[in-house]
Amino acid sequence: MLRSVNPATGEEIASYDAHGPEAIEAAIESADACHHRWRLAPFDERASMLDAAAQQLELRREPLARLMAEEMGKPIVDGRAEVDKCAWVCRYYAENGEAQLADTEIATDRTKSYVHHEPLGVVLAVMPWNFPLWQVFRFAAPGLMAGNAGLLKHASNVSGSALAIEEVFQEAGAPEGLFTTLLIPSSEVRGIIEHPLVRAATLTGSDIAGRAVAAAAGAALKPTVLELGGSDPYVVLADADVSAAAATCATARLINGGQSCIAGKRFIVDRRIHDDFVEAMVEAFQARTVGDPLDEATDIGPMARTDLRDECHDQVSATIEAGAGLVLGGAVPDGPGAYYPPTILTGVKPGMAGADEEVFGPAAAIMEVTDEEEAIRMANTSEFGLGAAVFTSDREKGEHLAATRLEAGACFVNTNVASDPRLPFGGIKNSGYGRELGVHGIQSFVNTKTVVVA
Repeated sequence: MLRSVNPATGEEIASYDAHGPEAIEAAIESADACHHRWRLAPFDERASMLDAAAQQLELRREPLARLMAEEMGKPIVDGRAEVDKCAWVCRYYAENGEAQLADTEIATDRTKSYVHHEPLGVVLAVMPWNFPLWQVFRFAAPGLMAGNAGLLKHASNVSGSALAIEEVFQEAGAPEGLFTTLLIPSSEVRGIIEHPLVRAATLTGSDIAGRAVAAAAGAALKPTVLELGGSDPYVVLADADVSAAAATCATARLINGGQSCIAGKRFIVDRRIHDDFVEAMVEAFQARTVGDPLDEATDIGPMARTDLRDECHDQVSATIEAGAGLVLGGAVPDGPGAYYPPTILTGVKPGMAGADEEVFGPAAAIMEVTDEEEAIRMANTSEFGLGAAVFTSDREKGEHLAATRLEAGACFVNTNVASDPRLPFGGIKNSGYGRELGVHGIQSFVNTKTVVVA
């Protein structure tokens, strides 16, 4: 039995019977059969389905946003934006997928030589709860446009969202079996990866989950794309606009209540502007409204589960015990729900939980450095490498540092790290491998086939 609990109240809102072995096998066989037809469908037919999915998302914008608020505490205003982004990614691949998969001719001594892209088949997507719709459509839009079929194993606390996504594709005219939600526990994932009809897997989640999926897929010789955790450094140099940098950093840390792999987590600040930056961050944090996710005025809802809230608090407490200073927040509030206040820690150093671990909640770790070189060194001293940002009035220098010095899959200058359907997204080190989105994303689950004519 899979249960969804409203994190704002602690009340169970729904329960779902898990799919048994027969249902799982039927779903896999149906997906494989559908793929063999879908891979031959012309691009305009695939594009039409994705356009229809975008329309369905927009028609269901309000109930989907409400569902996310109730299942994992996302403020309803943010939920609407997430639905809109999912519609965008569907339309982006509907418009661009064919060109991104076009044959590429390569001159050789033969009459004709070219690279042709064809889908792999059934792809299993193991997805997290923090962006219940976006994480799925980020895989599904390019994956289905490329001619693959998708199986979704979503986080159990957002099973309602998982079923709603399947319904969106059904109403969009997707053929039976093209996209199927499996209501299963994590213990079933290995067996699905090992199934001979499943050809690849993708996971967004923790590095622990990523290692498990990679091990299973590696043993079965199946490709994977893994987008794992992050401890994104935001480097604020001495010449940065402190007010603007702090405003952006506050948004980066508090997006989705801090429950984002690409949220800014370590704020590495030059000592010459450190105190002004801390003051501006406190002001920005205090301006956020914590409350009922269904309230239009709420900026930060509850965390998704009480155990996740408690884990975040334990990391904050451990960082303070190790010598960091508590400037704001840091206390579990009384009352129901998985709420946690916006929290700011200063004097954070390597070796502390706030610096070394991924803190998945609204807690910012501010780290003071003496100069640019120390800032870059500290930014790169992490087991993670998903995103990074640098703030400076010298845009040319900022671009140089982003392109050549910061170790991450996505580096931004004077703005917060964000995913975009037009750009590749993914990490290095313990943040995973492979890319989603952009031309690289749609080519992640295709066979790059060489064709030569004598």
